[in-house]
Amino acid sequence: MDQNDKPAVVIVDDEEMVITSIRAFLRLETAYAVEGFTDPETAARYVETKRVDVVVSDYLMPKMNGIQLLARAKQAQPEATRVLLTGHADKQSAIQAINEVSLFQYLEKPWENAQLLLVIQNGIERAQLLRNLRDKIT
Repeated sequence: MDQNDKPAVVIVDDEEMVITSIRAFLRLETAYAVEGFTDPETAARYVETKRVDVVVSDYLMPKMNGIQLLARAKQAQPEATRVLLTGHADKQSAIQAINEVSLFQYLEKPWENAQLLLVIQNGIERAQLLRNLRDKIT
């Protein structure tokens, strides 16, 4: 299986420690290709050029918030599953994300690895099913 066949997960958080922690956990538990970004603008450009199955984003980040980032991800790759992982427990933000970017899941920090893994696994399955369906229709 080459790198392009692996499910691709992007993690975006302005705290490097969050990315390092999730990346290490996913590399230990899965064979996913995992990319991490502390800059949401760089992450958005990556998602606009590479196939991605799941985008996990923090909400509060400098320059661009998680909803804005996930909106760009939705525009570039509608099949990609979008997850908001945030310490900013704000019901209004969750509702906005669900409505504006078709959010798949809203998780609060501190997260539980088992729950995050399940969300990512389900998100990958969903993205692949949507991609296969799109390919059959077109």
